[in-house]
Amino acid sequence: MDRKRIASAVREILEAIGEDPSRPGLRDTPERVARMYEELFGGLGEDPAAHLARTFREAYDEIVIVRDIPFCSVCEHH
Repeated sequence: MDRKRIASAVREILEAIGEDPSRPGLRDTPERVARMYEELFGGLGEDPAAHLARTFREAYDEIVIVRDIPFCSVCEHH
């Protein structure tokens, strides 16, 4: 992931909407957004099968709730 390039693109977007990316309230925003993108899209190069390899077979007929699993999704069309 090219974090420097992402930060540059965010700066460009801020300028394109008429903002000043060097003003105090926005100064760290391009790098912050780049770090967020790096985290959000960090799994793009991973093989999903590796994460889905473990399954469990239990004889339950009720709902099973698993908590505290981080999950986020970004649709292509957004």
